[in-house]
Amino acid sequence: MAESVVCFVIDKLISFLLTTEAKISRDVHKEITCIRDELESIRSFLRDADAKAAREGEMININESSATWVKQVREAAYHIEDVIDEYLLRITKKHQERGFLGLLRKVTWTLVQKMKPEEDMALKIEGMKTLVGDVKARSERYGFNSTEQGQSNGERTINSRRWHDPRLASLFIEEAEVVGVESARDELITLLVQGEAASASPSTRAVISVVGMGGLGKTTLAKKVYDNQVVIEHFDCYAWITVSQLYKIEDVLRMMIMQFYKARQEYIPDGVEAMDEESLIRKSREYLQQKRYVVVFDDVWNVDFWGAIEHALPDNDKGGRIMITTRIKDVADFCKKSSFVHVHVHYLQPLPPDKAWELFCRKAFQFDQLEGKCPPELEGLTLRMVKKCEGLPLAIVSLGGLLSTKAKVLSEWKKLYNSLSSELESNPHLSSLTRILSLSYHHLPYYLKSCVLYFGIFPEDYSISCIRLVRLWIAEGFVKVTKGKTLEEVAEGYVTELIHRSLVQVSKVYIDGKARSCRVHDLLREVLLKKALDSSFCHMLSEDESTFTPTTRRLSIDSSLSDALGSISIEQSHIRSVFTFNQDEWPKYSFLNTIRENFKLLKVLDFADAPIQHLPKYVGSLYDLRYLSLRNTKVKLLPKSIAKLQNLETLDLKQSLVCEIPAKLNKLLKLRHILACYCDYEKNFSMSYERGVMLNDGVGCLLALQKLYHVDANHGGIRLIQELRKLRQLRKLGLKNLRSEDGQALCDSIENMNHLESLEVCAMSEDEVLDVQSISTPPESIRFLYLKGRLEKLPSWISKLEHLVKLRIFWSRLRDDPLKALQNLPNLLELGLSYKAYDGVQLHFEEGGFQKLKVLKLNHLEGLNSLIIDNGVMPLLQELQLGPSPQLKEVPSGIHHLRNLRNLRFVDMPEVFRRGMDGQHYWVVEHVTDVLFSYKLRPRCYETHTLLHSNSSPSVTTSETIYIGL
Repeated sequence: MAESVVCFVIDKLISFLLTTEAKISRDVHKEITCIRDELESIRSFLRDADAKAAREGEMININESSATWVKQVREAAYHIEDVIDEYLLRITKKHQERGFLGLLRKVTWTLVQKMKPEEDMALKIEGMKTLVGDVKARSERYGFNSTEQGQSNGERTINSRRWHDPRLASLFIEEAEVVGVESARDELITLLVQGEAASASPSTRAVISVVGMGGLGKTTLAKKVYDNQVVIEHFDCYAWITVSQLYKIEDVLRMMIMQFYKARQEYIPDGVEAMDEESLIRKSREYLQQKRYVVVFDDVWNVDFWGAIEHALPDNDKGGRIMITTRIKDVADFCKKSSFVHVHVHYLQPLPPDKAWELFCRKAFQFDQLEGKCPPELEGLTLRMVKKCEGLPLAIVSLGGLLSTKAKVLSEWKKLYNSLSSELESNPHLSSLTRILSLSYHHLPYYLKSCVLYFGIFPEDYSISCIRLVRLWIAEGFVKVTKGKTLEEVAEGYVTELIHRSLVQVSKVYIDGKARSCRVHDLLREVLLKKALDSSFCHMLSEDESTFTPTTRRLSIDSSLSDALGSISIEQSHIRSVFTFNQDEWPKYSFLNTIRENFKLLKVLDFADAPIQHLPKYVGSLYDLRYLSLRNTKVKLLPKSIAKLQNLETLDLKQSLVCEIPAKLNKLLKLRHILACYCDYEKNFSMSYERGVMLNDGVGCLLALQKLYHVDANHGGIRLIQELRKLRQLRKLGLKNLRSEDGQALCDSIENMNHLESLEVCAMSEDEVLDVQSISTPPESIRFLYLKGRLEKLPSWISKLEHLVKLRIFWSRLRDDPLKALQNLPNLLELGLSYKAYDGVQLHFEEGGFQKLKVLKLNHLEGLNSLIIDNGVMPLLQELQLGPSPQLKEVPSGIHHLRNLRNLRFVDMPEVFRRGMDGQHYWVVEHVTDVLFSYKLRPRCYETHTLLHSNSSPSVTTSETIYIGL
């Protein structure tokens, strides 16, 4: 982590030099450049330390003096960052103070300070240079040019003897100790021996990749497959190679060839030990030319690995098989781009709850005559232990093994459960688990380490919106500028990379499969939290952890705010970000006042879901603030001082009570995201169910805006809509209360938004015409489109949207069947016609249409009496929602053609409709997994009856809160 901090500061120094070149003297510029160069030279040691950590997990054995030096480097880097930010803060304040009051403050400031910011900066630069020079001199004096220097031979011998690779144990697990892998094992054996069913020929060379996070049991599974007698007898020769993060391709090839010879009990030819890479490849190809082979490459980390391997293992039409295990999806996918034709990727899943319980009990209760059975008095806590492991076999085995050594007494088990964080750090029974989980972190490039540590800020079991994460990383400065991409696109790539590296788990996805929210495994979070604490990256403030170091950068408050405030006693704290979670009440005295006095360099203030009711005017003194979230709070007004936040990038007001944004918002030229909509969940879904925020003149100045939703168009009128055409970077736009006379200006503005991906427009009322007909050249990147209001006809430009993924239409009162115009949209995945969207009596889904559609919602179509679904239409449909449509008297028989349908929900349909489903029309839906009948009780709450797939069984009645037709 120290290298990450230093790299971050080096990048910051470069940015500082570029942005302040005209404001600082040549001498100061030269000194800063010198400091940057010194830090660059220090990076070599830190990179070496991180590389060793990547290879050896947590057992990087640098001595105490080296560890102290690394800490000093980190603190020096933090100090440099503080100096830069404090200087920029003073410059910002200086530029903002104008008029008599500003002049008075300047005079007072000059009398107190007796020097200009530039002069003060010059002194601090000198101090920074001395600090960095001392750190570098100390490294040279004690020989810290690699992590092995500074140790005696004896220390190195002891350390190397002490460390062992925790992955080795996976190779020697007995069959009786393996739980829950039978299905995956049998599938992989079939793939090795018979090949894929879709494969043209089982004799073609194929690759099977087993992918999953550390500790999931990839090596164990692969070894059980490799050792299976059916596999052994099927192949002429075989080899198992453990690759890991650091390897030499010559050694891998040499070991593979030697194992081939040993498998056939043949003598290894002379000269193999001395061969170079090319000779080894030739030797392997020559030997395997007429043989059916299987090779397992365990624990592969780099895509480069395939470069030599693909040439050493020939496609000899004998059915050769290559299996790899990896944590990284890109490694598994890379061979698809090479000469391997048949590639199967097996994503290993966590153990299901019943298998996790079985494995845990086998380990925890293997002694004391318990025979793997949990005592009744421990069942509740044991379930919590198993849940904590989240199906991760290594975690289950490690924790179960530790508990097998403890007395089977509830108080003892509670004590261990409550101290699990510290046990992960210090208990030898859990050391293998900690090291295995840490390997993926240490293998990350420096720019991703800070990103993944960010997950430690959020509470346990917390699922984080991916786009929220993206905005936060940008505000923190973690995201590197990349030519041809927005910062958001780069940051989304970071999220994807962390997911592909099996560090981050996807919690929810959008209709197109893109990650919507994500989280990390609870035990990995504990590991990350410890690293974040050690490196001053962040601190989780609680009753048990009430103090933090002066260099701490981020505070996550997951306890009583009164308790938290009592612990903040450090003046001039260098906190950059503050988050609050699970706050039941707000203290009487202002928490923001404490922030203003102590956290002047704050970049992120995230009060999402906090019980806050107002935002004081002095929030405007947080000049460096980049991210402000009041989402789901009771705040009604924004102070005018918010216009001083000239570095603000994200203003999140969703589900707050803010109705209007101050007029001077147009001064905030760095704003990228204004999120402001409020849904009244106590109301029935209607035009007034959701409202936007009122904006004043000047929104056209915010040229960096990418997201703006929802805006009350009636407040600004045509002038506001005309200004929107200047916002050429917009990706998402939402407008409420549009009038028919706004139509032409709206269409002109939309045509000018070349990057627009999501558009929602809503008329003032159900009778108001939503005029969007005159768009001749729509933005080709539109993927999500929501039209709410009366349409004289379906806009012809919609059928041109080749990238459209989701289309929802409400209150449009269309008279002609719109399906013909929509059925050939090539990427449409979700279609909704709801709330009087169509006034006709028949909808006909014709053969060959909607080839990619997955979700169809037909709600509140009161005149619909016939729904025709041809065979061959919507072949991929998985979810269908229908009703209320009182004129539709029987189940559409065409549903029988939708063979991939999994969820069929009828909403507020007549009772006779449901009774018909139990009898003569049951054949129409018998292939559908879930057939549901929902009846409205109140807004958002529906009583649901589930049709059981048995004519002799009654329906089951449940009550659930669901969203219908939104």
